[in-house]
Amino acid sequence: MATPERSRPHPGPEEGVRHGRLSARPVAVARAASPPEPGVHRLDGRALLSVPPAPAAGPSPLAVVLHGAGGTAEQALEWLLPQAGDLGVLLLAPQSVSATWDVIVGGYGADVSRIDAALEEAFSRVAVDVGAVAVAGFSDGASYALSLGVANGDLFQAVLAFSPGFMAPMIRHGRPRIFVSHGASDRVLPIDVCSRRLVPELRESGYEVTYEEFRGGHQVPLQTAAAAVRWWIGGSPS
Repeated sequence: MATPERSRPHPGPEEGVRHGRLSARPVAVARAASPPEPGVHRLDGRALLSVPPAPAAGPSPLAVVLHGAGGTAEQALEWLLPQAGDLGVLLLAPQSVSATWDVIVGGYGADVSRIDAALEEAFSRVAVDVGAVAVAGFSDGASYALSLGVANGDLFQAVLAFSPGFMAPMIRHGRPRIFVSHGASDRVLPIDVCSRRLVPELRESGYEVTYEEFRGGHQVPLQTAAAAVRWWIGGSPS
């Protein structure tokens, strides 16, 4: 059985954006000096940061949410925003440089740099729980979330993948928990050649995977998104 590589606190000198590696890390502080007001804020790194109306008393969980092909950062926020608001979760939604994420259109690079810059800015503006950082995505964003999550398991403790098509990590670090959902009637990314193939491969590689199939197509049902967030925050299967 293959096992993921051991976690490192930061990428080594031989690793970088072309390997899908992120260098930004949250700072272990009680709370930001001047936290932003609740609501959605546009960051310089071409991303949106959603601050819940009732943030946690201390550092908050944060999820990076990745849109699908042709989508927007605004759309990515919509899937988890109701649950995030209720649970005091921060959401960071980057906008891809091209119509979809870099690894799908040529290789890691521009989007990894953009996400890293957005994370650096978010970590400087809000107090983030160092043990509760996740990456989530839908469709192409789910494929990218799996790829980045497995490559950066020393940053992301959890991956939430809604209807992924594939994963393509160049390297692996850490052992993040993984939640995968997929519609049984998905005609865009058929379940048989996507999640029903990916989930066994992940489990055989030693990852803890919670998998849910639902009746429906290429979508993120509200109840599925809620189950995924409860799984992440609660630390147990939905």
